[in-house]
Amino acid sequence: MLEHGGRLRMAAQQHGIALADWLDLSTGIAPYGWPLPAIPAAAWTRLPELDDGLEAAARAYYGAAAVLPVAGSQAAIQALPRLRRDARVGIISPAYAEHAEAWRREGHQLSEIGEEAVDAALDHLDVLLLINPNNPTGRRIEPQRLLDWHARLAACGGWLVVDEAFVDCTPELSLASSSHLPGLIVLRSFGKFFGLAGIRLGFVLAEPSLLDRLAELLGPWTINGPARALATSLLQDGAGQQHQRERLRADGLRLADLLGRHGLTPTGGTALFQLVRHEQAASLHEFFARRGILLRLFANPSSLRFGLPGDEAGWQRLEQALKEHP
Repeated sequence: MLEHGGRLRMAAQQHGIALADWLDLSTGIAPYGWPLPAIPAAAWTRLPELDDGLEAAARAYYGAAAVLPVAGSQAAIQALPRLRRDARVGIISPAYAEHAEAWRREGHQLSEIGEEAVDAALDHLDVLLLINPNNPTGRRIEPQRLLDWHARLAACGGWLVVDEAFVDCTPELSLASSSHLPGLIVLRSFGKFFGLAGIRLGFVLAEPSLLDRLAELLGPWTINGPARALATSLLQDGAGQQHQRERLRADGLRLADLLGRHGLTPTGGTALFQLVRHEQAASLHEFFARRGILLRLFANPSSLRFGLPGDEAGWQRLEQALKEHP
């Protein structure tokens, strides 16, 4: 299993700090949401049904013609490579490591490339995969450039796979409205923006024939009834979404400013996290961990990812640690 953020219990054991005494900034998940609606009793007692409104709510929220709910976008990341055979796959790197691992596991020919190398590589690829905005760098690629890449791939039966897990606060970057095009596959996370990672829900946006193949592979009832009911309600709550978006944008800027004022100017980020490249990232990670603040450490390039504190006490605690860091 690959290394991920959010492994708070392991950190608590390693450092001898009680679980409740940690400030977990190791994930790119919104640390807050809004009051959750009541879940109908039938959602607990009946098998999930596909005409309960979830797909319609998701199509409206994402502006997509067709969607497939999955048990977190991770489920799609692992399943999509099983829909092709012997593909030449390019992944714009650095990137969320599960993508490369999933394609490698299924025996595909994998190459990790920089953004500047894509145009030259496209004629030799069957699949190009990228994250926009990128995790962990926060790099953004304009939609028209992505659509140009897609057109070149699709002309030869190829795929462009775009993981948009962190795009909700910058919806102008999304390719959701073009996801009906053959060979374009868009992955969306529900838990990150809505602050509900534990619900394990995501969506695949693509042409119906591909979604049908993916659904057959994943099998029935992949999303439980309570999750479907809760997500349907939140996807229809436009006012709540706007408030969440504004708050996350403000806090993302606040975090970048706070880090910059203490000598850790971010090299990139999104509304949900900021990335700081630093030659001594490992020792800084340990410094913060000894103070009960968990960050996400990356070895290549040597860097730290800071998520958002969830309340004012968390912000003050982070600032105090920043004042003390070497």
